[in-house]
Amino acid sequence: MVLSALTPPPNSDDLHETLLEFADNRLLIDLCGEFDRNLAQIEHKLGVHILRRGNQLAIVGEAGPRAQAAMVLQQLYARLEGGKGMEAGDIDGAIRLGNSADGTGARDGDQLEMFQGGRVEIHTRKKLVEPRTEAQKAYVRALYENELAFGIGPAGTGKTYLAVAVAVNMFIGGHVDRIILSRPAVEAGERLGFLPGDMKEKVDPYMQPLYDALNDFLPGKQVAKLMEEKRIEIAPLAFMRGRTLANAFVVLDEAQNATTMQMKMFLTRLGEGSRMVITGDRTQVDLPRGVSSGLADAERLLTGIDRIAFNYFTAKDVVRHPLVARIIEAYDAAETVG
Repeated sequence: MVLSALTPPPNSDDLHETLLEFADNRLLIDLCGEFDRNLAQIEHKLGVHILRRGNQLAIVGEAGPRAQAAMVLQQLYARLEGGKGMEAGDIDGAIRLGNSADGTGARDGDQLEMFQGGRVEIHTRKKLVEPRTEAQKAYVRALYENELAFGIGPAGTGKTYLAVAVAVNMFIGGHVDRIILSRPAVEAGERLGFLPGDMKEKVDPYMQPLYDALNDFLPGKQVAKLMEEKRIEIAPLAFMRGRTLANAFVVLDEAQNATTMQMKMFLTRLGEGSRMVITGDRTQVDLPRGVSSGLADAERLLTGIDRIAFNYFTAKDVVRHPLVARIIEAYDAAETVG
């Protein structure tokens, strides 16, 4: 990558300007995006102005935001040089992680180690997954380093998505023999009555978010084949009773809807060579009134035990539509006032 920051001339308004020069004009076009929408996203997030001047970008603004914008642009350009695609979420992730990055980006061919301060990358068959916030980075690190990890926080923070990505990564790497994905079959505030079909057809609607995540990381035909071979299982929590889950990566999603007894039953399924991830949102409990959440009890009883990690997310870690974070913050504020 040939990229340089040019020093502005003295005695001019350029004292508040950082000038970046890019060698590859084709990559610069991709960096800017259609109608400069990528630049507009960075401008809006960081409060700077970015001007195109041939193969240069001029960043105008206060020193701190200007330096961060330059760092983000360098990292995104390095991403494009490495042959990776770029979406709005990648830009948002670079901005969120900008304060902790070294600003140099990763050059083509560099493979930074996951646990040596570099970028965290999860390789799957269909895509490369990268955490987009510091909390997500810490969470992914915990999934690899601990046999039992909890991810607790609001919707849209990537708890389940990242857990399934790590599961697929460890599976294709030969570290586990099976992937087991589960969640309680609890209706979200409405009674659907008796559902038609066989057992699979009855429970599949509850499991659909897990299917969606899995299909994001593995080709559809491979998912079907692995499920037929029982090397990937997606099943309701009730189906876990009596089993010992050895050499498997096990994910329990929506754990706030597990009862205390169900949670204890699930946690004690952990077998040799396995890893287990529990994800949940304490604000979205759909259990009947008076029934305590097994997630809350597990958090109270297991905090502080060695090799069990608890990871927490807030509205700042939401990586869905920006409005989702604002909605969560509004509800949290209303609960605080109430």
